[in-house]
Amino acid sequence: MPDNKRVVFRPMRTHVPMDRVTANQTWEALATAIDEIYNHNASQLSFEELYRNAYNLVLHKHGTLLYEGVSDKISSHLLGTVAKLAEAPDASLLEDMASVWSEHQITMIMVRDILMYMDRTYVPTQRRRPVYELGLHLFRITVWEHPRVQSRVTELLLSAIADERSGLLTDDRSKLKANLGMLLELGQADYSNVYERDFESLFLGTTQEFYRLESLSYLSRNTATDYVRKAQSRIEEEKERSVALSFPPTTESPLQTIVDTELIERHAKSLVDMGGGDSQNSGGFAALLRDAETKLDEMRAMYDLFVRVPSSVDFLRDALSERIKRDGRALIADQERGASDPSSFVRGVLGMRDRYDRVVTTSFRGEKKSMKRMREAFEDFLNADARAASCLAVYVDELLRSGLRGATEIEVTQELQKVIVVFRYLADKDVFEAFYKQHLAKRLLGGRSVSDEAERAMVSQLKAECGYQFTSKLEGMFNDMRISRDMRDTYKAHKKNESEMNSNNRAPGSSKPIDIEVDVLTNGYWPSQNVPPCTLPSAVQDAIDRFSRFYLEKHTGRKLSWQTSAGAAEIRATFGSGPNKYRRHELCVSTYQMCILVLFNEKTTLSLNEIRTKTQIPDAELKRHLISLCTPKHRILRKESKGREIAHNDTFTFNPNYSSKLKRVRIPLVKDTTVNRGGDGGAGNAAAGGAAASSAEVVAADGAIPAPVEEDRRHLVEAAVVRIMKARKSLHHNDLIAEVTKQLSIRFVPSPQFIKKRIESLIEREYLERAEDDRRVYKYMA
Repeated sequence: MPDNKRVVFRPMRTHVPMDRVTANQTWEALATAIDEIYNHNASQLSFEELYRNAYNLVLHKHGTLLYEGVSDKISSHLLGTVAKLAEAPDASLLEDMASVWSEHQITMIMVRDILMYMDRTYVPTQRRRPVYELGLHLFRITVWEHPRVQSRVTELLLSAIADERSGLLTDDRSKLKANLGMLLELGQADYSNVYERDFESLFLGTTQEFYRLESLSYLSRNTATDYVRKAQSRIEEEKERSVALSFPPTTESPLQTIVDTELIERHAKSLVDMGGGDSQNSGGFAALLRDAETKLDEMRAMYDLFVRVPSSVDFLRDALSERIKRDGRALIADQERGASDPSSFVRGVLGMRDRYDRVVTTSFRGEKKSMKRMREAFEDFLNADARAASCLAVYVDELLRSGLRGATEIEVTQELQKVIVVFRYLADKDVFEAFYKQHLAKRLLGGRSVSDEAERAMVSQLKAECGYQFTSKLEGMFNDMRISRDMRDTYKAHKKNESEMNSNNRAPGSSKPIDIEVDVLTNGYWPSQNVPPCTLPSAVQDAIDRFSRFYLEKHTGRKLSWQTSAGAAEIRATFGSGPNKYRRHELCVSTYQMCILVLFNEKTTLSLNEIRTKTQIPDAELKRHLISLCTPKHRILRKESKGREIAHNDTFTFNPNYSSKLKRVRIPLVKDTTVNRGGDGGAGNAAAGGAAASSAEVVAADGAIPAPVEEDRRHLVEAAVVRIMKARKSLHHNDLIAEVTKQLSIRFVPSPQFIKKRIESLIEREYLERAEDDRRVYKYMA
């Protein structure tokens, strides 16, 4: 290494710690700066220098001096502040407190920035409060908890809110918001419950008492509708106040609960029941339902209020359900005492359904639970007995006979869909099917339907609702009518050919054979008619024999059973007493009426016994058809006895003086109920019914299940039990009851007692047996 270059080693500089004197001097500089900040002279300070001084104190292990000095300095200033606040008048206390709090926050932010290094290093290791939180803690214990501050501020806050609720204008909500924000921040800073303890609990308590008293007072002096508007207004006020004063969720939620409880829940039942008696002006929900068409908005307002307390809505649903049941029972009572016919009953039900559907859709805003309660209420009164099912069948018969005449396809669909709505409510759908089938048979055989399209549309609706099995027989009836039309055309062609072949052999002056139109029906599809055939005139019997020979030649192995009780005829009758006074009419009558009238070609006067013997018509039907021929409007026969009843020795005489403006006259049948009462022969009791009695009307009167339907139910339940047990082999009694009910509910709902009887019957016939170890378990016997 050259001589002119040398490496010089110098000792390291010794670290000189800050002594106590220097530390105190540094702190005094910081203390002076904090004073200047409190005195609003922060702009003259060098925050970089102040930060360095605080940094050096902490770095040289004088953090405790710094921390405690800051705590003492803040406390000193706060003591001076609270002394002024304690003497402040109530009128300015909230504003002064808000101002002091705002200044304290600004000061603490500046102090925190200076002492940032201490917050990062000294505070965590010594487990002290950060500077900002220290300032809030000192503010709470020094300022807020001063006996002349806390109680007065709390009282002023509660008083200001009470004034708002009473309708007085508040000077400035910002003062309230600032003071409440102060309490929240003080509580969060040191995890104290100052806000909850000193304001929230008192606020919620006074709120509850205020609304308890106000609701009682207002409800006693106003209608329910007015109360609902007032309650909604109060709820909106509280919501708006919560937002304006920035209430925390911990206050907002219980506040809403208290308001809902005092304004809604405590008075829910009263609001529903008000005006339930004779008063019409109290506006309770039950009273509004009586005038539902014009009170939808009022009911919707009440629902909107009640929905805030879900349990309270049950009172509205209960009132709706009870109103529907009451109206329904009134309809049934009218029908029972004869004030309304079956069709009027169904129209009343449809009107109710439309009315209350609007209530649920509009006032209950389509709520599913309310829809369910409405459905259950309709099901309750409609399924009290079989009356509704039979009445609905009569109503549909009226629609498809004449009610839908001239209606468009859309209108037909709408009307039938209304029928299906009521049909869905019925538990006894098999009763409806039985009577619907009877009416359908009369319409098809009598050609009285408005249109085939309307008939098939109704069957399609039923098929969509209940499935193919429910309508299979109905569709079979339509198929029979189609086949019968083809058969009639074929028979006409056959008669024409036969007539041409026999025209040369016919004796001069011989009468032309009677024309008949025959509907050939499948026995299993159509309602059973266990009525023996009557004795027909010889000419008619000859025509029947000719058709029988023709039909059986084409269809060997079949058997024809003639239902004379369901037929109709057209006969030509001559009235008058001289050649120039003869009046000829074509009478459209039933087969029974034809048989009766033809007898008077031989004798002009016949006794009841003679007519019975020669026609073999069942006695009840004979009297009914005779009464129909003796009504004032269509008095073709004269009855010897006077009065409404037909005596056992009565006689009937042909009336040559009968006249009508019409060439073609339809002779309607009186209702069977008229005959049962003896009949008055009045034209007002005539009805264009079929040849058989309308059993639907009988059921509509007493509500009993028809015997054929009861018999079908027994077979259906037994078949379902056997089907289930064959698949499951062994099943507990309750499970079997549930499974059978589920399978048959689409047609009817069997009672557990009814199912149990059928199970016992199957056990007796050895289809099932009881398990030896458990008598409530059944086993299938192969």
